[in-house]
This record gives sequence, C-alpha cells and structure tokens, in this order.
Amino acid sequence: MAKRNQVVGIVVLAAVCGGGRLAGSGQDAASAPRLMTRWAADVNREHPLPEYPRPQMTRPAWQNLNGAWEYAVAARGGERPRSFAGRILVPFPIQSTLSGVSKPVGPDEWLWYRRTFEKPRLARGDRLLLHFGAVDWETSVSVNGRVAGEHRGGYDPFTFDVTDALTDAASQELVVRVWDPTDKGPQPRGKQVLNPRSIWYTAVTGIWQTVWLEPVPATYIAGLRLDPDVDAGALHVTVEAAGGGAPAATVRVLDGDRPIGSATGVSGSRIRVAIPNAKLWSPSNPFLYTVKIRLSSGDAVTSYAGMRKIAVARASDGFNRLFLNNQPLFEFGQLDQGWWPDGLYTAPTDEALRFDIEMQKKMGFNAIRKHVKVEPARWYYDCDRLGMLVWQDMPSGNNDTPEGKEQFARELDHVISALRNAPSIVMWVPFNEGWGQHDTARYVTWLEKEDPTRLVNNASGWTDERVGHVVDGHAYPGPGSPPAEPQRASPLEGHTWLAKGNWGYRSFTSAEALGDAYRNLVYQLRLQIGEGASAAIYMQTTDVEIKVNGLMTYDRAVVKMPAEDLARVNAAVYGSPMRVRTLVPSADSRPAPWRFTTSEPDASWTRAEFNDASWSQGQSGFGRTDNRWAHVNTPWTTSDLWLRRTFELNAASFAEPYLRIFHDDGAEVYVNGELVATLPGATGSYTYVPLKDHPRALHAGANTIAVHVHQERGGQYIDVGIVDVMDR
Repeated sequence: MAKRNQVVGIVVLAAVCGGGRLAGSGQDAASAPRLMTRWAADVNREHPLPEYPRPQMTRPAWQNLNGAWEYAVAARGGERPRSFAGRILVPFPIQSTLSGVSKPVGPDEWLWYRRTFEKPRLARGDRLLLHFGAVDWETSVSVNGRVAGEHRGGYDPFTFDVTDALTDAASQELVVRVWDPTDKGPQPRGKQVLNPRSIWYTAVTGIWQTVWLEPVPATYIAGLRLDPDVDAGALHVTVEAAGGGAPAATVRVLDGDRPIGSATGVSGSRIRVAIPNAKLWSPSNPFLYTVKIRLSSGDAVTSYAGMRKIAVARASDGFNRLFLNNQPLFEFGQLDQGWWPDGLYTAPTDEALRFDIEMQKKMGFNAIRKHVKVEPARWYYDCDRLGMLVWQDMPSGNNDTPEGKEQFARELDHVISALRNAPSIVMWVPFNEGWGQHDTARYVTWLEKEDPTRLVNNASGWTDERVGHVVDGHAYPGPGSPPAEPQRASPLEGHTWLAKGNWGYRSFTSAEALGDAYRNLVYQLRLQIGEGASAAIYMQTTDVEIKVNGLMTYDRAVVKMPAEDLARVNAAVYGSPMRVRTLVPSADSRPAPWRFTTSEPDASWTRAEFNDASWSQGQSGFGRTDNRWAHVNTPWTTSDLWLRRTFELNAASFAEPYLRIFHDDGAEVYVNGELVATLPGATGSYTYVPLKDHPRALHAGANTIAVHVHQERGGQYIDVGIVDVMDR
C-alpha cells in the first residue's frame, strides 16, 4: 500500500450517564422491564415498515410480506411442526416486544415461520424473486414444500428465485426455518448474548428486516456497483445481470429531471458516465444524482449516487489528515449501536430509524461509527441524503475456529458488497478492540483492493497491526489520542431498561455537571487536534439496555444535553487547530532523564531544593510495556513511584500552559513545590491538565516538576510533559 496515504485517527470514547453502577449479574431478557419508544404506537400491525427496503435499486412492482406470520419454536433437527404456536409480527425479532412474542430461542432450537401469499400476476417468462433484508442466522426457505434456498449470515440481504416452486393455486405457502447459536457459535453476532449483562445485550433471532417479493423479466438486473471518480469527473457503473447472456446496459445520470450524462456498455463490464463539473457530496451538501439503468432485456431500476472522494493527505500544518473531496475535514461522530428497547435490532418505524441520524446532525456531529452491527439499507439511504459520514464496523464474532474464520470472511465479503454503493460510508472497520481479530494484514489488503474508494481502519482500539489508513485508540472515559505517525493519520428514571443496576464509564448527577464535563472533553479534543488527531468518535448515541452512557436515553425520550448546546460546543472542532508548543517534552517525542525512587521519601521531596542525588536515574516514560500507547524506556513494576526532574525555561510568559500527562493509575503532580494536579484513575493515552489556576507555579530559569504515581490494577505507566497552547 502507499504509505504516504495513511493518516492518524482518534477514537474518543467518553461515557456519560445519570448515575448507576455495574450490575453484578446478568439480566434475563424475559424479566427485563418493557421500555417502549414513542414510535411503538405508530407501528401498523397489518403492514409494519411498508417502505421499499432497497433504495439504491428500486422497481415499481413489489409486494411487502411484513406482517403477522405464524411461528413455532421446536427442537433443532426435528421435522417441521404439525402446528404453529401463535402469531409473530415480522420483521421484529422474536425476543423483542414488538414481535408480540418476547420469547428467547436457544441454540438447541429452531425457529419456524409460516405464512401464505397471493401469487402475483407474472408475464410470460417473468421470474419471482423472494428477498430477505436480513435473518439471524442460518436460514432455510421453502415455498409450497419445495426448498428454495439456504443462507448463512445475520447481516446481509439475500434473494431466492421461487418461480419454479409456485403452483397454479392463488395462495402460496412460505415456510422459513432459522437456527441461531448466538454467542455459543463462532459466527459474527455483534453484542448479542444469551445472558445479557454489562456491555452485552439481548439476543436477536430470526427475521429482523423486511421480506418482500419482486417480479422481474427472465434476464434481470441482479446487482449494481457505483464507483465515483471525483478527480476524473466520472461515475463508473457495473451492472450485474442474471438469467443468462450478457445483455447491453444503458446508464443515465440525472440532476433531478435534468440529464447529465449517459453511456451504454455490456453488463458485467465497467461503464463510464462523464459528469462534468460534478456537484460533490459532503455533510454540508449531501447532493445525490439520480441513476437510471435499463437492460436490453427490458428490466430497469432506479438508483442514486453521490460524487465524493475520501483520502488521506498532508495538511498545511504538516500532519496527515482525513480529506473529503480534496479538502481536510475533521470527522467528529458518535458510536451508534442501533438498538431499540421495543424492537431490539429493528427500529419500530422508518421515522424512528431516521430520527437518530437527524438528532446527531442537530447535535453538530458529521459522522457515525456504526458499531458491530449492519443496518437496513434505508438507514444508509438516510445518511446519504441527510449528509452523515459513516464508519462501518463488521459485526464481531469469536472467530476462534477455522469454520468461524471462514464464516467471518464470507460475511465480510457479503456486507461490503451490499453496502458499497452508499456514498456516506467512508471507512471499513473489520475488527473492534482485538475481538476475534485474526489475519489483519490480509483483510486490510483485501479491503483496499476490493474497495479503493474508501479508507480501512485495521482495528478500532487496542490491537493495531500498523496496516491500513488510520491508527485508532480508545480511551475510557477519554478523550485520548494515539501518538501521531508519519505514515498514518491519527440514567434517567422511567427511561432505563432496568430500574436499578445500570452503569456507565462515568456518572453525573445533573445536566450541569454533564455539560461541564462535555465542554471540557471537547476542549481537550481540540488540543489533541493541534497535535495531529484527525477524527473523534464519542460514545455513544443512546443508552443500550443496562449501559447508560448515551447522549439520549434508550427510548429516545430524553436528550441529556440540549442539541443546540451540543452543536455550539461541537462547532469548535471544525475550526483551525490550536497551536501546541512544547515546553517540556514527554517520552513520545523526546525521552529525558528523571530521578526516581520506589521508597517513600520525606515530606520535602516536592521542593525544588530537595536533594535527589541518591535517587536512581532513568529515561521517561516509566511503566510496563503492556499498555498500547506507552513509550516505556524505564521499567516500573512496584506499587508506587516518585519522580523528579529539573528543567529550564527562557521566559515566564505563556499563553495557556498545560501538563501533558499519561498516568496509569492515579497521580499527583507538583511544580516547584506547588500541587498543581491530583489525578485519580488512569488514562489510556496523553491528556491535558490546565495550569491556569497556578499562574505562579512556573517561572523563568530552573523549575522542578515532581510526580507521585500509585498503581492499583491493570496497566502501569507514567509520563509527564508541559506544553503551551495558543488558540488561533
């Protein structure tokens, strides 16, 4: 890969909530309180989610099969049930309230669905396609007792041609059988577990996206690939045809009703349509061209495309940064898990699905990291037309067996194929925090070749294999930034899932405290932007089950900070970066000698005149090498460490001095004998501590900084520097 086209990325995972603590045990889904969103009342139980489910390849003739189906849960491996237990509302998963069932399904059970549908009128030679948006996880489909097909995958759409299974009767029988091992299997499954707890949520089994029928000609359009080329002023279109032969395909691009360009070519080959002076897609101007495709066989579909380019380039400040349409753009978004208290994986209505995106826009964010879940196609359509950048995760799985790894690769391929035409998606994220991570370099190479129009984040957080376009760090509560690299850019009562036992990474008891903490977080982020950070993701959009660190409650009824206030605070990250001048370098830029001891010194140890000649000497930083972003030059493994360093300053006039410190765990910092910071807990990387409340701590000439750090658990590291910050 071209190393010069890599950039530093940052993931800021700073949690907020209204109180609570980590629950001591799991909460069974069946006993969880039934929290509902306001859209639950709008669900049409005859025709739920009636919208056309595939906006990028539409046909006018189709039949929605959502609604009441029969269902049964039976032992895995048995025959089809002779009778079905009751009714389930498709496409809501069986564990959800909106399904009307709210029943778990174990890995030793099969979930059966049954319904009938009216045979549509087909012209001579036409075929009838049966589409599933997504079914979790292994699916077998029969029509009139004849197997139409099988599929493995919980997040990708699939289609069966059921024409040959149709009978002359008006009513046709459709039976679907589903097996889902959830976390007892190695397949991708995201945050689902059989025993929900902590960051793990209720299992989702069965049909959870729209099911529909569509008549097509004998030779029809089975798929599209739309690749924008901004620099060349062209849209490249590849039309996949099914049914035999290689029919000609004509592509027309329109701006509203106004023709822009057209071209004809053979299906299966790349067709170039010139788009001179293209209107470029961006979060501030999410312009979409209409694309119409027709085969010589007569089949036709309507699609859309956004002309946009995502890349990495060196900005005027010397840092590699993310560029959109050849201009630097800081990407600031939320981690969005896409869960609903009443529908679990499935939003109650199309309006509800769109709401989260609209709220994030109102809050002043321009990006979403879709976390270990894939959404229905209409969600990406909303991001496309509303102007929201998307970092798309691959749903994680254990991947600890050859079968699991093979299935992960297969499902990743299918997900990329299904989503690749969405202009909003600008980054693929195959792995999260080392979870199921394997063969990272191979996947990155494949992704970069398969889709050169987007960036690849090899692993979000923790296990960076130094491949791909970004280096990505997680900090809880944050903010935290990985070091810059030369080659990569860097609960409220009545609105919670449980009445008690909720938790978040950090708790606040008032909106004012939350607001103050958030403003400080964004200011810290601006400092890190000045040192090369190119993007940030805040955790997270909503509370999810017992995890209550969202900017909205799980039912979306309460926004914990006014959206307008968030937008005003967030606007600062899109301006010119702050200038950060180093006064005392830290170990990530220039290690320096410090005096240190592991034996508690006398009370005068913080003073400048203290004699530390008997202390040992070592280069910064100090700790263990198991911390991802630590720069350990001197090992430290005891419970406590005391450090001292004397440095010279030419002048005592500063714009705004800060400690730049990475502490794991709690630390106390003194400057010339004055306590300037008491820092409990740990950070995952370097953070900034203002010295404005200690204006006389620093002076021209010799200065002494003294640090005590105490190790409690987990990682172990300390490094301290001082910087001066100028807000341009």
